[in-house]
Amino acid sequence: MPRKRLLAFVATAGLAIAAAAAAILPATEASAAACAPAFVSSTVYTGGMQASYNGHNWTAKWWTQYETPSTGGSGVWADNGSCGGSTGGGGGGTCSAPNWVAGQWYGVGAVVRYTNGLYYVATHENPGYDPTISTWFWSPTTCGGGGDTGGGGGTTGFVVSEAQFNQMFPGRNGFYTYAGLTDAMKKYPAFATSGSDTVKKQEAAAFLANVSHETGGLVYIDEINTANWPHYCDYSQPYGCPAGQSAYHGRGPIQLSWNFNYKAAGDALGVDLLNNPGLVGTNSSISWQTGLWYWMTGTGNAGTTSHNAMINGQGFGTTIRAINSIECNGGNPAQVQSRINLYNQFVGILGVPAGGNLSC
Repeated sequence: MPRKRLLAFVATAGLAIAAAAAAILPATEASAAACAPAFVSSTVYTGGMQASYNGHNWTAKWWTQYETPSTGGSGVWADNGSCGGSTGGGGGGTCSAPNWVAGQWYGVGAVVRYTNGLYYVATHENPGYDPTISTWFWSPTTCGGGGDTGGGGGTTGFVVSEAQFNQMFPGRNGFYTYAGLTDAMKKYPAFATSGSDTVKKQEAAAFLANVSHETGGLVYIDEINTANWPHYCDYSQPYGCPAGQSAYHGRGPIQLSWNFNYKAAGDALGVDLLNNPGLVGTNSSISWQTGLWYWMTGTGNAGTTSHNAMINGQGFGTTIRAINSIECNGGNPAQVQSRINLYNQFVGILGVPAGGNLSC
């Protein structure tokens, strides 16, 4: 056989053998799926968004924030299976900060990778402002490898532990997160930190009992009775209802209602809730902030705030009067008793007495 034909034959045979070998290699030799950007608890994930956590890729089924990917909890995360390697996001093999997304809400401490390949940390919470323009909201940083940078870390300083919070609200909506609450508490550092340890726990129990009553155990975000939604627009206010007549219905842990309350809460919190009332139903921290705003500043017909009522020994009944006085003085004794029952349950979990003056 001529030398050229022999070489051609050998080459062809070699290719055939290689192909055959490749065909019988086990499937386990294939590389694992690339990992999506690492989960960051402060990031808002909407349906279809992906994140990697604990060696697996996960897809959010609906809106979520602060809820660690798992097959338990509210069921918001779908496990897409194991992953390995990098998605090519740049910045080193251990870097897993997610890409910045315009219009996505970021809490204080959130780390993102900008389009220029550099990393920025949120120094103030913001709705996805450009890190290279909004320098008050963002500062340059190095990639920290992705962990929880969104506030409310392992030690929160809150007198209610996350385990106790979960015990109080076993069927809660995933929107109402413990991390969202502890992040919101930064706005009102006096909440549940004033007085003796017993008083601190009584105040925390009183707040959580009232919000549990208002939301059916932290289940409902929006007011259930949609027929009432158009009734919360007071056009006598000079600013009117720019988001629409039905936009100011009850939302969040205290069921913030009315255009004037959305404006007042937004002004106090530094968020434009008059024009963007939906944030109370889509951002966990802001939602909790509105609840704490009313707890710390609202007096209703009580003549004092709920916070002051608890730390000054006026009792749980005064908080009911501050939040919904129409239930008091025989107005709706069943609703009052529901709040009292929850308060007694929660102080029991926290191991402190309920104190006096429970009813209104």
